Amino acid sequence: MMTNLKKMDSCRELFKTMEILPFYSQQTFSLLWYVVINKHLFTKSITMTLDPLIIYLPITNLTKYQKAHYAGIKMFNELSTHKKCVANEIQDFKSVLKRFLLSNLFYSIGEYFNSNE
Repeated sequence: MMTNLKKMDSCRELFKTMEILPFYSQQTFSLLWYVVINKHLFTKSITMTLDPLIIYLPITNLTKYQKAHYAGIKMFNELSTHKKCVANEIQDFKSVLKRFLLSNLFYSIGEYFNSNE
């Protein structure tokens, strides 16, 4: 009502203009933020692979653990090498991540994984 959008209009551009993250982008931000501030809890690649910043997925059968940790780790591993390197500087990563999510505005987790950073 405040923005004069019609009932069937997309809010994507409105979110971008107002710098508001849609639900799935907020969820992505929270999961990635959790992984970055708790990266000491995860096993990183110690071999010289193509991407030494990959975090290995732990083996577990607990669905609750998989939904939270697995999703965050998978999302982190999908980030570009530049964004993973910035993850060492917490505040810089936070602003880089927010800018990335605001520029893409994911409406689903699938959109995140299908995006070509």
